[in-house]
Amino acid sequence: MHMNPRIEKYRRLLKKAAVDAGLVTNLSNITYLTGFTGDDSFLLVTQESQLLISDMRYQTQLAEECTGLDLEIRGPGVPIMDSLEKVIKKSKVTRLAVESESITVALYSALDKLLAKVKLCPQANVIEQLRRIKDKDEIRRLRTAVYHAERAFDTIKASLREDQTEREVAHNLEHQIRLFGGEGCSFDPIVAVGPRAALPHATPTNKHIGENDFTLVDWGSCTQGYRSDLTRILVTGRISPKLERIYELVLKAQLRAIKAIRPGAIMKDVDATARSTITKGGFGKQFGHGLGHGIGLDIHEQPRLAADRKEPLQVGMVVTVEPGIYITGWGGVRIEDDVLVTKDGHQVLTNMGKTLDDCIVG
Repeated sequence: MHMNPRIEKYRRLLKKAAVDAGLVTNLSNITYLTGFTGDDSFLLVTQESQLLISDMRYQTQLAEECTGLDLEIRGPGVPIMDSLEKVIKKSKVTRLAVESESITVALYSALDKLLAKVKLCPQANVIEQLRRIKDKDEIRRLRTAVYHAERAFDTIKASLREDQTEREVAHNLEHQIRLFGGEGCSFDPIVAVGPRAALPHATPTNKHIGENDFTLVDWGSCTQGYRSDLTRILVTGRISPKLERIYELVLKAQLRAIKAIRPGAIMKDVDATARSTITKGGFGKQFGHGLGHGIGLDIHEQPRLAADRKEPLQVGMVVTVEPGIYITGWGGVRIEDDVLVTKDGHQVLTNMGKTLDDCIVG
């Protein structure tokens, strides 16, 4: 059987924690370790085996997606807990790690009751720590996800009309991403006209693009399971002195922060590079979120570029860099790119222009 390097790394962590096996219940983590993309399944990893407990709907998919896994396929009407009890008793596990970040209280209680002779050992963020460093295949998928997002945006921008609503633009983006080869959006796109751009997580409405001079768009593509995350401003009207001043300040903060990204750079220091630039410009209180986050199988994952993160960046991490300034009643400006930490420093995976001139529509 071929070795799976991701599962081998997880095994070493289980051994270090002095447990016999790990029960993986978080679906993104199951996908990461095995390639399986279905749901309603659990993965049991011991030092000798990796066994996926699933059901008959997924038999064909399992054969395609993940060879080299032992399978416990339950028939109709067989509860997953019965299958789980059977395989754990068979594997003679006495100490079982469970994912405290994703397991429900109900499932934990049921396991505790069911497995009287097994000690449950809650662990937080063990596989998530492995996922912080992307391998070559993951980086390739993320590059493609960025590419699909950019192509879709270029198409939207080229055909943008003032009578389109925020909602229409969001739907068109999703459609274009699919046409270019993505599975869809990596999250519900944010399309926010003028004052609504002051909401960092605005939900698209029936407001028309032409109702203000600029619109903020935050979007990404999900491609082969991996998620990109980008933000740009579209200028449809006149560029007011205020928009120009704020935009230039956000861009300066973003470029400085990107420049600070390299192996060994402390996450909070990268955040501080952008934050101090915006604070010196007089808008410190209007930048109310962390500078960025990891992307991958989930749209928000480890690591985080934020004021409380003391860990160093490492080669293979991919983070967003997205400073913003938000002013109630006026609007908001955020510029976001996806950046890979490399041996020599960093590489910006995004290839879209972001000067204010690049933002002008038509």
